[in-house]
Amino acid sequence: MPRSLRPLAENLWVVDRPQSFYGLPVGTRMTVMRLADGRLLLHSPVALDPELRAQLDAIGRVGFAVAPNRLHHLYAGDVARAYPGTRLWVAPGLERKRPDLVFEAVLTDEAPTEWRDEVGQVFFRGRPYENEVVFLHRASRTLILCDLAFNFGPQAAMPTRFLMKLLRSYGRLGPSTLDPWLIRDRRAARESLERILAWDFDRIIVAHGDVLERGGHDILRQGYAWLLRS
Repeated sequence: MPRSLRPLAENLWVVDRPQSFYGLPVGTRMTVMRLADGRLLLHSPVALDPELRAQLDAIGRVGFAVAPNRLHHLYAGDVARAYPGTRLWVAPGLERKRPDLVFEAVLTDEAPTEWRDEVGQVFFRGRPYENEVVFLHRASRTLILCDLAFNFGPQAAMPTRFLMKLLRSYGRLGPSTLDPWLIRDRRAARESLERILAWDFDRIIVAHGDVLERGGHDILRQGYAWLLRS
């Protein structure tokens, strides 16, 4: 797994790291967005080793970070320690799960003024296990997800491939058969999804699995067709 910043588009990078979830190798991914003023917005931060810090410093100044759901928070507090003055926003509910975090505010459907013109966001309601906030990098037409969809293919570890096949979430981007059980309020979730699908995006970055470079809008709609019909 490459450990370097990987450019996807102008002012947009990702960095991948190994990670397990209950023993299952799923990997994780941080997305880095450079704003017009040169400051960097880190989405779902990973561990900031010296090599990665040097790479970040070479492309801009880390100014903001987001912990976008209740599961993607492990390294959120490390960013401010590594970059004093960096401001952190957290997903709804994370302020109770991680009272140790020093943060600016809880994320909502309205993006902060610091990135509102360049990055959009929607709180995906009705799914309290994650309480995920979805982001859109407007200029590159890139949707940024964590756990609302996966995209595991042949490069995934064998146990991960096996489980994803059982969950009907292998070899394509989309939710798994567990997702209908995770959604507690279908109306709220459907309304959130419709807001996301109203965005103009093509690429989808997921935290677990491969980045989908093209066709993401139609593929995400197809994957969640059951929710749109409910």
